[in-house]
Amino acid sequence: MASDTQSDTEASSDRRKYEFRKVIEDLKEYEGSGTQLVSIYVPPDKQISDIVAHVTQEHSEASNIKSKQTRTAVQDALTSIKDRLRYYKNPPDNGMVLFSGAIDSGGGQTDMVTKALENPPEPIQSFRYHCDSAFLTEPLEEMLMDKGLFGLIVLDRREANVGWLKGKRVEPVKSASSLVPGKQRKGGQSAQRFARLRLEAIDNFYQEVAEMANDLFVPKRHDLDGVLVGGPSPTKDEFLDGDYLHHEIQDLVLGKFDVAYTDESGLYDLVDAGQDVLADQEVVKDKKQMEEFFEKLHRGDEATYGFEPTRQNLVMGSVDRLLLSEDLRSDVVVYDCGDTDEYELVDRRHSTPDHTCDDGTEAEVVERTDAIEYLMELAEQRGTETKFISTDFEKGEQLYDAFGGIAGILRYSTGV
Repeated sequence: MASDTQSDTEASSDRRKYEFRKVIEDLKEYEGSGTQLVSIYVPPDKQISDIVAHVTQEHSEASNIKSKQTRTAVQDALTSIKDRLRYYKNPPDNGMVLFSGAIDSGGGQTDMVTKALENPPEPIQSFRYHCDSAFLTEPLEEMLMDKGLFGLIVLDRREANVGWLKGKRVEPVKSASSLVPGKQRKGGQSAQRFARLRLEAIDNFYQEVAEMANDLFVPKRHDLDGVLVGGPSPTKDEFLDGDYLHHEIQDLVLGKFDVAYTDESGLYDLVDAGQDVLADQEVVKDKKQMEEFFEKLHRGDEATYGFEPTRQNLVMGSVDRLLLSEDLRSDVVVYDCGDTDEYELVDRRHSTPDHTCDDGTEAEVVERTDAIEYLMELAEQRGTETKFISTDFEKGEQLYDAFGGIAGILRYSTGV
C-alpha cells in the first residue's frame, strides 16, 4: 500500500512539475516595452500584510518614474498584485510567486497579465521584488532542474576523461593523455631501469588524473552525491588503491566499474555500468522504462505508441504506464463527428485546423486542450502511471522523434 501512495505522490509531483514548466515557458515568452514586468517571490513564513505594505511602498515610489507609459504600467501591475493578495490570509506551504505586467501583444498594443503560482516544487527561500522587461523565472527553473550530481572518472594507462552526471545529463569536462611507455622496452635499456621508468610514468599520470578530478570535484564536494570510477583492471584499482584522489572525494566513491573505453564515450558507458548505484537517478529510471517499452514492442503487442492508439488503450484501461516525452508541446483538438468524436494532434503554436469527418462531413470543434494534460487525465481516471521521459539519451530521443513523444506499456494485448 505504501508503494501505491508513493507512486501517487510521484504522479501528482510529475503533473505539478509539468504544469509549472508550461507556465514558466509562457512567462518567458512575454516581453514588456520597458522595465514594467513585476515578479514577487513570497516565502512561506512571510506575512501577507508585509507583502501588501511592500507593494504599496513600491506603488508610491513608481510615481517618480519619468516615462508616463512605464509609470502607469508598473502601477497597474502593482495594483493587480495587491488585488490578488486579498485572497490570501497566509502564503501557501511552499510560498508563491506573483507575476504581473503589461506585455507586448503586437501592433503597439499591450495586454495585462497577472499570474499567481502557488506551492512551487521547493519552498521559496527569500523574499524578492523584481521589476524588468522580462519576468524573473530563473529561481523557478532551478527548482525544476534534474536533481543529482555525480562525478565521473574513466581511465586506463593511455588516457583519461572526467566529467559530470547532472540529473540525466552526462557532461564531459576534461581529458588527459599519458606519456606511459608501452610494455616493450627499446634496446639498450636494462629491464629493471625500464620497469622503474614505466612505473614512474604511470604514477605521474595517475597524479595528473587525480589533480584534474580534484580541481573539478573538490569545489562541489558538498553538492556531490557520489563519484564513479571506470576503466579496465588493474588501472582503476591501482588508481583508487593508491589514494591519489583528495580524501573527501575518495570518500565519495560509490563504486568502480569495468569500462572498455576511456574517451568521452567511456563516461556514458560508466553511467550504464553503474546503473545499480544510480538506481535512484532519473537517467536510469528513464532508460529502464524505454528499454522495457522497446522489448515489449519487438517481442509482441504489449506496447502502444502515437496519440490515437495510446488514447484508445487508455480509454480501455489497458495501459500500465503512459510514457510522455518531456519535450512534447502539442494540443489535442476534439471534433464532433455525429455519433463519435475524432481527434487531431496539432503543434501548440499552430492554429486549429479544419477537419473532415470519416463520413465526409465538416467537423465542429468541441475543445482544444493541452495533449499532455488530456492524456494524464485519462491515465489518472484508469489508475495508469505517467512517466515523463527525457530526450537526453538515445532512446528518449527516439520516443520524441520516431513515436511522436507518446507511448505506453500495456497490461495486456488489445490489438489496437
